[in-house]
Amino acid sequence: MTKAATTAAPAPRSPVSGLSPSPFLDEGASGRSLAASLIEAFRTVRDETERRAAPLSAEDQTVQSMPDASPAKWHRAHTTWFFEQFLLGEHCKGYVPFHPDYAYLFNSYYVSAGPRHARNQRGLLTRPGVEDVAAYRRHVDAAMVRFLASADDATLGRIAPLMEVGLNHEQQHQELMLTDILHVFAHNPIPPAYQPGWTFPAPRRDGAAEVALTEGIHSIGHAPDTFHFDNERPVHRALVGPVKLARNLVTNREWLAFMADGGYRTPTLWLMDGFAAVTSEEWDAPGHWRQVDGAWHIMTLGGLQPVDPDAPVCHVSYYEADAFARWAGKHLPTEMEWEVAARAGQLNDAFGIVWQWTRSAYAPYPGYRAIEGALGEYNGKFMVNQLVLRGSSLATPEGHSRVTYRNFFYPHHRWQFTGLRLADYVV
Repeated sequence: MTKAATTAAPAPRSPVSGLSPSPFLDEGASGRSLAASLIEAFRTVRDETERRAAPLSAEDQTVQSMPDASPAKWHRAHTTWFFEQFLLGEHCKGYVPFHPDYAYLFNSYYVSAGPRHARNQRGLLTRPGVEDVAAYRRHVDAAMVRFLASADDATLGRIAPLMEVGLNHEQQHQELMLTDILHVFAHNPIPPAYQPGWTFPAPRRDGAAEVALTEGIHSIGHAPDTFHFDNERPVHRALVGPVKLARNLVTNREWLAFMADGGYRTPTLWLMDGFAAVTSEEWDAPGHWRQVDGAWHIMTLGGLQPVDPDAPVCHVSYYEADAFARWAGKHLPTEMEWEVAARAGQLNDAFGIVWQWTRSAYAPYPGYRAIEGALGEYNGKFMVNQLVLRGSSLATPEGHSRVTYRNFFYPHHRWQFTGLRLADYVV
């Protein structure tokens, strides 16, 4: 983790993001000092968080619609705590925390860093208020800039990898801010719009319908000396194929056919836990869908809109994706199959519209070792009972996607921008 958060994938088409594709610029190529590059990267990412929060009222930023989501105010404070805790607190001599209680309120799951406020009660934090959180961000931002500007080259070189983690961590929360507030808005009886006029990105439809991968052994994982999370390493060899992957994402039109054929009511299509979720949650359509005057609509960042049959289906759980694949007589790709095809540039919309479910369990790669210290809790301890998603979504900040990125969620989760593409084994 010594260079920019560059990506081997095309920059995702994110209509709600203005972030530069490369937070870190090579010092030699730019002619700037490492301190100047770090300060610019820090300001760019921090400003993007505020830009995403700007359309939200104080009431919008306080509410928590479910335990899996967090208030926008909390996201803004938690990402600030990260820099205060792991950069200023551990490396800036003499730094005094902004408020003695904020570490307790805004730690998330870093047990090594101390006790935490319960996740499912974040929406009860009416105080500190939105303006207090803004003051917290300004304080930490100013302290970070002073620290970076005054640090010697040895210190900057030592903390640069940690800065990269912090900035990429904040980018993850930038996406969560949008998915979480969309979940809030979807529960409003009079549906608000986060960004009036917003529409889904148009999908690509060029090339053959399927991509054939012949049997072969491929390198999987992140090899270049650019930023990556520890769960993307080490590089290892995997047998892939023969298999065919759909070049295109599954569309709403195809999903409507699944629904019309009784897909949500046919238990033989579903994993046992999946059909239990369908029954208990009364699912009969993807998340954020609702009927208006007999027609299906979907809650989007632009408000409630008619379902576009040609748009990729979105807000589906792994259970739903797996059932759809079985209904279609196919299956979901493994994350290795997805990576090989995407690395070759053979998949349409691999990035920038929806994260794509794979059938791969979120588990450590052979030889995986978590990094030392509290940041070792970042990925490794979640490697159980979750499934891997690949690609990126329309809410992913630019520069935050790459072909080796491993996102992960529980199989019942569907409030994220999650979709699918199909695969079929070659016999």
